[in-house]
Amino acid sequence: MMKKYLSKVTVRKIDTVADPEGKTISEALQRLGFDNIDGVRSGRIFFLKLEAENRDEAGKIVEKVSRDILSNPIIEVFSYEIEET
Repeated sequence: MMKKYLSKVTVRKIDTVADPEGKTISEALQRLGFDNIDGVRSGRIFFLKLEAENRDEAGKIVEKVSRDILSNPIIEVFSYEIEET
């Protein structure tokens, strides 16, 4: 029997890749007086609804989709969480 899962995938650039959006936000925060914020890195979040036999199978699907479709492994890293719904 297939179970339903919800996965939250977070994608961000690796630390050695420039992040112009994060830099712009960081500079704006400094101008607004948020001196205690030392830097900002931007990223993207995706929510996937899926069906799978079990949590391990759901993880394999999310891992493949994240690696092959949602991120560029040359300049980005991803992480994910899965919960049964």
